[in-house]
Amino acid sequence: MKKKLLVYMVLGASIVMHYGTYAQEEQESAEVYLEEYTDEFQENFFEALKQKGIQNYDRAVDLFLKCKQLEPNNSVVDYELAKAYMHDKKYVQAQNYAIEALLSEPTDYWYLDNLITILDKQGSPIENVKQQIPYGNNKLKQNMAVSFFKMKKYGEALNVLDDLESSPLKSELNQKINDSLQRGKQEQITSIPQREEEVLDDPVAQLKSQMEKLIAAADFKELLNVSKEALDRYPLQPYFYFAYGTALNNTADPNKGIEVLESGLDYLLDDEGLKNKIYKQLSEGYSKIGNTQKANEYLNKINSGL
Repeated sequence: MKKKLLVYMVLGASIVMHYGTYAQEEQESAEVYLEEYTDEFQENFFEALKQKGIQNYDRAVDLFLKCKQLEPNNSVVDYELAKAYMHDKKYVQAQNYAIEALLSEPTDYWYLDNLITILDKQGSPIENVKQQIPYGNNKLKQNMAVSFFKMKKYGEALNVLDDLESSPLKSELNQKINDSLQRGKQEQITSIPQREEEVLDDPVAQLKSQMEKLIAAADFKELLNVSKEALDRYPLQPYFYFAYGTALNNTADPNKGIEVLESGLDYLLDDEGLKNKIYKQLSEGYSKIGNTQKANEYLNKINSGL
C-alpha cells in the first residue's frame, strides 16, 4: 500500500477523490518513499507519464509495460496502461488492464470510471463485464451511478441507483438526474448568491469558503486534504473539482490534476467564472507536463470566451 500511495502522491497520484482508499495524512518527502523503488522503475514511469502527456502513446505503453515487469501487482501501472491503450484506440488491451486495476481496488472511482469510458468507446454496456468485476460492491455501484451521470447516461445511472439503499448521495443524484431530464440542465448550487447566515447553515458553502481562503493563501498542502475530503462527501460539486485539481497542480501532480479538472467540467454548465478558473488551471497543468498545444488551447478558451 505504501508503494501505491507513493506513486499516486508523486507521479499522478492521489488518484482517488471522493472514493479514495489512499489516505494521505501528510505530504512527506517524496524522496523518502521513492527509495523503495528501483531507479529503473522511477525512470520508466516518469518518462511514460511524459510521453502520455505529449500523446506519444505507443512509447508510453512500452515504458509502462517495463514498469509492469518490475512491479507486476502495481494497480497504478495497470490503470495507466489502460488509459494509454485507450488513447491509442486499442480497446481490448485497455479493457483488460482497466479490469485488472479495478479488481485490485474495487472502490476506486477513477479505476471504474476509466473502465466505463473504455466500454463506452466500444459501444459496449457494463453488463458485458459484470461477471469480471465485483459488481455487488455497494461503493462500486455508487461510483458507477456518478460516472454514468457525468457521462449524461441518466437512464443507466437511475437503474444503478434503484439497486442502492437510501443515502444522501442517492437522493442528491436522483434529484440532479431528474432536473437534467426535465430541464436539460443541472442545478448549480455554487451559482446561487447566499446571505451570510445561509452560508453558516450550508456545509457546502462553508467548505467552498474554506477552500477559497486556502487558495488565496497558496496553502495547497492543506487544500489537497480539504478538497479531497469535500469530494468524498459531495461528489457532484464542480467547485470542489476545481479546488482539488488546483491542489494537485501545485503539489507535483499535474497529470492527476488535469484529469480531475476535466471531470469537473462535466458537472458545470452555467458558472462562467468557475469555468474560466478551471480552464486556467488546465492550461497550467498541461504546461507543466510539456503539452503546450493543449495549454494554449485552454488559454484561448478563456480569451475567446468559449
